[in-house]
Amino acid sequence: MAVGYEQLSRREFIERGVLATLAASALAGCAAAPRARPATATQPTPARPPAGPPSAAAWSALAASLSGQLVLPSDSDYPTARLVYDMRFEDATPAAIAFCASATDVQRVIDFARIHEIRPIPRCGGHSYAGYSTGSGLIVDVTPMSAVTVSAAAGAPTATVGAGTRLIDLYAATASAGVLVPGGSCPTVGISGLALGGGIGVLGRRYGLTCDAIEALTAVAADSRLLSVSASSEPDLYWACRGGGGGNFAIVTSFELAAHPIPPLALFDIEFPWGAAGDLLGAWQAWIENAPDELWSNCLLLSAGGSGLLARSAGVYAGELSTLSSLIDRLIAAVGTQPVSQFAAANSYLTAMLIEAGCADRTLAQCHLAGGAGAGTLPRSAFVAKSAYVASAFSSPAIAAAVDAVSSFQRELPTVGGGLSFDSYGGAINRVAADATAFVHRDALCQIQLSGSLAAPIDPASLRDVQSWLGQTATALAPYCDGQAYQNYIDPTLADWQQAYYGANLERLVAVKRRYDPDDVFHFAQSIPTGL
Repeated sequence: MAVGYEQLSRREFIERGVLATLAASALAGCAAAPRARPATATQPTPARPPAGPPSAAAWSALAASLSGQLVLPSDSDYPTARLVYDMRFEDATPAAIAFCASATDVQRVIDFARIHEIRPIPRCGGHSYAGYSTGSGLIVDVTPMSAVTVSAAAGAPTATVGAGTRLIDLYAATASAGVLVPGGSCPTVGISGLALGGGIGVLGRRYGLTCDAIEALTAVAADSRLLSVSASSEPDLYWACRGGGGGNFAIVTSFELAAHPIPPLALFDIEFPWGAAGDLLGAWQAWIENAPDELWSNCLLLSAGGSGLLARSAGVYAGELSTLSSLIDRLIAAVGTQPVSQFAAANSYLTAMLIEAGCADRTLAQCHLAGGAGAGTLPRSAFVAKSAYVASAFSSPAIAAAVDAVSSFQRELPTVGGGLSFDSYGGAINRVAADATAFVHRDALCQIQLSGSLAAPIDPASLRDVQSWLGQTATALAPYCDGQAYQNYIDPTLADWQQAYYGANLERLVAVKRRYDPDDVFHFAQSIPTGL
């Protein structure tokens, strides 16, 4: 039976306290500027001895030097300015928040931070799963720089994107020009964190990751130089910025991204009875392994609090609805159980992105976080997550372990939402060599996001229970996964995170870090080190 698309889109899982199934993380490392290719790189600021903690006069001088705004703890808008997306980190008290309106602002803020020995913390969307885009240092927030322009010179469309741009605004700007850039589904994620760490999204199998679309970028280095970065200029940094993770090497100020003409698009959503959850997971993995590049899909095994257990598959097809319908019929036949409900329909690109963002019933202006200067209505959230990669289809014991894990979530945490989201890889993602970019995960069948959400105010006991379930489930599924994890779903509990995120590319990333940030200015708990 066909139903409307009000059936729990992925972002709605977060909003209803159920699950962040595709929330792309916006790690630190963002800013924006009007062009991706300045003619020359500026010279580094001459080294000066540390000046000690900044005085009130020093803060005032910094504020006067910026075209953007500097917010100090004494300012009335500080309580709002310091917040990031995840409410687990709202107790952080930065020394100040610099809203940088130009690359020059970023240079001045980095210089100030180094002179006064304050850690600069790059911030764009503020979606870091581990809270690495906040802290006690000086926040370098670049959201004021969010201009998007599209050029179709020589028949190869490109989008020049300010590094503070939110994904929903990127999609709206490119859609108006008749092109798309592959990216994630969470509307308030910033382009920088997404692109620098990889950028999996609903068009990834057809067009690749967001990091694969990077043709050039500008960035402010740790010594305050403004660099033009591309395959022919700073090529090692260019390589590292395509999947090496945000906040590691420099603060990006703009991107030049390859764009593509918009094809016909169709979306689908199918729900099966929970008793068929194992059959769905097994059939889905075989189905997506042999699917055309145009099809992206996920398989969701969820404990939806009071709504019980859900077994669903949803996705996007870059093509005609009739072809998608045939593909859906194959999946249903392979499951061997009739769905409880199913939906498929053609949509425009922007409408599809709004639906994927959980904004089907919202305007573009409303599809932003509430509490800002605009008309945004989306709430902030709190969730905990881990990730893993699957190289080949699960065996029967692996499927049973996944189903049992979600069933146990419902039994042990009946008022909390959580579960497993299997997101398809393959296609254009996997045709890129593992060492061609810093993003090493190029042989996966799918990725699993293990996630649990928390209601506000956050109950410490519930948080501990969710974290315990995540750890137990990760251990139970580890024998069937390949030991890797997605750096954009950054996980502070991961012991061997360097290998899990970067694998064979780690050594080269360390060399890039040592060259561009030898003093480890851009440092956080899981940042690329300067040595092994």
